[in-house]
Amino acid sequence: MRHFLTLKDFTKDEILEIIAVGLEIKKDLKVGIYKGQLKNQTLAMIFEKSSTRTRVSFETGMFQLGGHALFLSNRDIHLGRGEPIKDTARVVSSMCDMVMIRTFAQSMIEEFAQFSKVPVINGLTDSFHPVQLLADYMTLVEHNMSENLKVAYVGDGNNMTHSWMILAAKLGFELRIATPKGYEVDAEVLKKALELAKISGAIIITTHDPKEAIKDATVVTTDTWTSMGQEAQKNERIKIFKGFMVDDAMMSLADKDAKFLHCLPAYRGLEVSEEVFEKHSGIVFDEAENRLHAQKGLMVWLDRQR
Repeated sequence: MRHFLTLKDFTKDEILEIIAVGLEIKKDLKVGIYKGQLKNQTLAMIFEKSSTRTRVSFETGMFQLGGHALFLSNRDIHLGRGEPIKDTARVVSSMCDMVMIRTFAQSMIEEFAQFSKVPVINGLTDSFHPVQLLADYMTLVEHNMSENLKVAYVGDGNNMTHSWMILAAKLGFELRIATPKGYEVDAEVLKKALELAKISGAIIITTHDPKEAIKDATVVTTDTWTSMGQEAQKNERIKIFKGFMVDDAMMSLADKDAKFLHCLPAYRGLEVSEEVFEKHSGIVFDEAENRLHAQKGLMVWLDRQR
């Protein structure tokens, strides 16, 4: 049995295999073929952080695979009223076939997985967002952009940045990260990514200069400057992140055929300009849809490991 808590736990071949499974399921869906790979199975979805894309993609995905998804907020279960994580894990995993958790602390999901009898999927924590990276890379594969990949990430050193670092380190592509001073990536995650990069040949560069990061990049990506739980810092962050908006001038430094990605929701006029977002909205919404297909591939792949 395998859990999906961070990309660090997976080999390059396993990551590519999960994406390939998702692409095959997507191909079937587009011609109306439903194979019911998870027929009569139940996915428990525990949300301590709310989400549009995570809930819709997992719930729809489980339905299309022939199973059923349960939405469980921390207001609906005893986890939010003091029950130990390990007890909730034992109970839920005794009744369901798979669990997806979207929460704050990575330690919470790690402890839950330790006591779970079924696969646990990280739907997002403050440290990592691995399911989003499956969708992002699937999109690049579909758009024939996965070869000679040079990714520039501009913005906050957050869970998306950490996940891009691990994906680059596993798959062996070039990643340049530009963050304001004081908002760098976690030092331990960077250390681990650089260790993995020695094996894969990946190049991971950190800088405080977004122009340096974007120069000749084939993919430019960013995320909101103010993540969930940081709302009180919003005005301060807007001041500090000035100069990190991906606009036409910034994109002009990238490769002439470069694409822009965003995990959404996107705040125009802050991390990305209206013009850049709309110009690349086709691939951005392909990326959003691929949350559904990548996660179906992941759930089917995890089920096959049992």
